[in-house]
Amino acid sequence: MSAAREPRGAVPDGRFRWILLTTTLLIVSAWPPHEGKSLAIKIVNWAVDPAGRLPTLPPQLGMGLGDDPEFVELRDAQVRRYDELFNQGGLMRRRLELKVATDPYDPVTVRQLLLVAGVLVWFAVWRVSGGRR
Repeated sequence: MSAAREPRGAVPDGRFRWILLTTTLLIVSAWPPHEGKSLAIKIVNWAVDPAGRLPTLPPQLGMGLGDDPEFVELRDAQVRRYDELFNQGGLMRRRLELKVATDPYDPVTVRQLLLVAGVLVWFAVWRVSGGRR
């Protein structure tokens, strides 16, 4: 082997680089932060309502807030608007659900699974691209 030639498997070729890049981007977007939502979930939340016009279901009234008729009416109007859209069913119901979606699994478990997936993909690319020596 000449000195100018790189050993086979040292650097993955173009298609394997794309596999590694795609895997890395998927892992980074799905990686749950210490607090809050992962980037993937934030993108889903935004994608179903980019203009921020869909209502969310308001929390229950706290102690003493039920005495303020103006506040109760505002909350009830928001609930009615939400219910109208929710009862349309189909895609609208799905959009309302996805607007407030959170990461479905325990963040610690997700991080571990994502790390294992990344290592497995890296190992597979290394083996297929000539890493057998």
